[in-house]
Amino acid sequence: MKNFIFVLFLNLSLTSCCFTNSNSMDNSNIKSDIPVKKERLYSDVKEITSTKPARNYENIESLNKAAGYIYDQFQKLSGNVEIQKYKAGDKEYKNIICSFGPMDSERIIIGAHYDVCGEQPGADDNASGVAGLLEIARLINELKPDMKNRIDLVAYSLEEPPFFRTEFMGSSVHAKSLVDLKVKVKVMISLEMLGYFSEKPKSQQYPVFFLKWFYPDKANFIAVVGKYGQGKIIKKIKKYMIQGSNIDVQSLSAPSSLPGIDFSDHLNYWRYGYKAVMITDTSFYRNPNYHFTTDTIETLDFDKMTEVVRGVYWAVVNI
Repeated sequence: MKNFIFVLFLNLSLTSCCFTNSNSMDNSNIKSDIPVKKERLYSDVKEITSTKPARNYENIESLNKAAGYIYDQFQKLSGNVEIQKYKAGDKEYKNIICSFGPMDSERIIIGAHYDVCGEQPGADDNASGVAGLLEIARLINELKPDMKNRIDLVAYSLEEPPFFRTEFMGSSVHAKSLVDLKVKVKVMISLEMLGYFSEKPKSQQYPVFFLKWFYPDKANFIAVVGKYGQGKIIKKIKKYMIQGSNIDVQSLSAPSSLPGIDFSDHLNYWRYGYKAVMITDTSFYRNPNYHFTTDTIETLDFDKMTEVVRGVYWAVVNI
């Protein structure tokens, strides 16, 4: 246990101690050039959460409706769109992929799952991540940045229980397909819950008590989370997110055994040796609506979500 605390303390020292000064830098020109549309984020979340019955693994028609919406939004853009179908039991599920940039180059993967756990609307978990994914695709299409990497935006099925940590997760299917094709991946970025924020003191919790010594007690920041040994890419993503947004960006590099570090689709890319990080509002460490019917669109902060998406876009086109 002492060794674990020492390693975690070292990583915290390397990745988080300078966040105050770096967040104060003036990047107003960059931010004004990233035209994230708050109303589009809201519209996407509303459409996805309006799907009835809930878009869980049992309700194939609802999952297909959500997948169809994502596909239709991608189809409006200039990227290459494909559907990756796979079976889990006797049912068919789908990943939806939209690709930009030079097709044969090293890839950056940005992913978000569109399914939910149980009978709930899943506004933060994870319609917020899907809305961010769609908006980043629109920004790439509109702004046409100079890209040296291929960027694949992937909407996954079956991230939630009972398939979490199994080979039937959409992200596991996608990651294995990359390995089978010997695809080079620069980094995978998982967008996992981007919309819940609070300015109340002590609204932010942490998986181990001493993290509160390093991080804010208000749930008003976005986090870049990765495992031990990936500090360099975490720092780079954090730097560009700070440049491109008006939101506090925190980062954590820690052993994967720390609770919550691998609680999303990025874990499947780690399994195959790819670098992968999670961008998150920290899920149940702040959001009391996690996996409840109260996870509705009314609980989300779209102003802060807008800033998160600005930051992620700027990081993706610069790393």
